[in-house]
Amino acid sequence: MCRRRSGSGCWLVGILILVVRVLGGDGYPLEDLVVNLPGQPKVDFSQYAGYVDVDSNHGRSLFYYFVEAALDSHNKPLTLWLNGGPGCSSVGGGAFTELGPFFPKGDGRGLRRNSKSWNKASNLLFVESPAGVGWSYSNISSDYNAGDASTANDMYLFMLKWYEKFPSFRSRELFLTGESYAGHYIPQLTNALLDHNARSTGFKFNIKGVAIGNPLLRLDRDIPSTYEYFWSHGMISDEVGLAIMNDCDFDDYVYEDPHNVSRSCANAIREANAIVGDYVNNYDVILDVCYPSIVEQELRLKKVATKISVGVDVCMSYERRFYFNLPEVQKALHANRTKLPHSWSMCSQVLNYNETDGNINILPILKRIVQNHIPVWIFSGDQDSVVPLLGSRTLIRELAHELHFKVTAPYGAWFHKGQVGGWVTEYGKLLTFATVRGAAHMVPYSQPSRALHLFTSFVRGRRLPNTTRPSIDD
Repeated sequence: MCRRRSGSGCWLVGILILVVRVLGGDGYPLEDLVVNLPGQPKVDFSQYAGYVDVDSNHGRSLFYYFVEAALDSHNKPLTLWLNGGPGCSSVGGGAFTELGPFFPKGDGRGLRRNSKSWNKASNLLFVESPAGVGWSYSNISSDYNAGDASTANDMYLFMLKWYEKFPSFRSRELFLTGESYAGHYIPQLTNALLDHNARSTGFKFNIKGVAIGNPLLRLDRDIPSTYEYFWSHGMISDEVGLAIMNDCDFDDYVYEDPHNVSRSCANAIREANAIVGDYVNNYDVILDVCYPSIVEQELRLKKVATKISVGVDVCMSYERRFYFNLPEVQKALHANRTKLPHSWSMCSQVLNYNETDGNINILPILKRIVQNHIPVWIFSGDQDSVVPLLGSRTLIRELAHELHFKVTAPYGAWFHKGQVGGWVTEYGKLLTFATVRGAAHMVPYSQPSRALHLFTSFVRGRRLPNTTRPSIDD
C-alpha cells in the first residue's frame, strides 16, 4: 500500500490504477463501463451495463447490470440475482431496490448508497429476463410469448456469452440467487448449467451454491399457506379461515383456473381477500402502503417524496421508475438502445408468460441440484403472506426426507448484532431453511442488515450463528 502523502511513487500508482479502470481492466468490455450514473455518490468499485445477444437471428437481447465487489473484487465470487414475477426486472428490483450498491433518492433524480449492499461479499450480476422485461427486447414479437423452458435456455446462453465479455470470471465461484418466481427461474437455470457441465469436455460452470428467498416451489402447497398465514396473523376471521380449510381442495390446484375450485371455496377466498383489503401490503403485512398518485405528483414537482415506515422507504418503487425513465440515466447505463415504444416499468407490460408453468413442481429439480453436491439455501421473510414461510418450511423438510437427509443443525434461532435474526435448520449439510425475522417478501429491502449477514454466511460456506456473541460478519 502507498502510504506517502506525496511523491512520484504514489502519484504514478494512482495514474496506473485510473488507466486500468478506464481501459477496462481484466479484459472487461470498455463499451459497457458505466462511468457515472446521474446523481451517484462517489464509489471505489466499477460498474458495467449493456446487452448480451442471445439470439442474433431474432435480435433478442438481454440487458444486464454488473457491479464489482466493494473490496478485493478479484478474489470474490460472482453472484447472479434474478427477480421473479414472472416478468419483473432484476435491475429495478434486486439492483436498485434491494441488494445493489444504490437506492433512488426521494426526489427520483439521484442515488444514495446502500450501506448493506451484497457487493460487500461478492461481485453481483443482475439480468432483465426474459426478453420483454425492462430494457431486454426482441425484434420478433412472438418471442414475448415465453415460459420457464425458454427463459432458462436464454439465461443459459446469456451466461455463456457474458463470460465471453468477462473471461476472468469463467473459473470464478458462481452463486445463483433470487426471490419469488425465481423459485422457478434459478433451479431451472441451474439444471441447464448442470446439463452443460455433464456434456462438456471443456468449460464447466463453477456452481457453488443456490439461494432463493420466499420462492414459489410447489403451487398447491404455497397457495393454501397464504390463507393459513392470513388466519394465523388475525387478518381473517375463524369462520372464513375454517371455510377455506374445509371447502378448498388445494391438492390439484391449478394457477388461474376458476373452474378448479368449488363455488363455496371460491366464495370463501373472495371474502378473505376482501377482508384483508387493499390497504395492506400482502408482501409485507406490517409495512405501511404508499399512495402512488401523491408521490408521482411530488416527483414531477421535484419535491422530496420519500415516505418512511419502520425504517423503509415505502415509495421507493415509484422513485425508481421515475429515475430509470430519465434519458440521461438510460444513456449512462447504455440501456434502451432500440428506443422501445414503452417506458421502463418494474414488471413487463408486453410479456405474455405461460401461466401454467407456475404449476411446475420445482422440488425434483432442487433434489437433482443437491445430489450434485451443490448447497441449497431457502430463506423466508416472516412478514410475507404471498409466499409464506409456512409452505416453504414444510416443502424443504419433505425434500430432506425424500433425500434421506438427517437434521444436522436443529431448528433454532440464529443471531445478528446480538438479536435474533430468524430461525434456521440444516439437513444433511447441503440443504438449509432459514427465516429472516421482520423481513418481507423482498428480504434485502425490508431487513438489509440481516439479509447481508445471511448472504455473507451463505457465500462463505458458514452456518448462521446460534449465539449472541458477535461474529466476523457483524
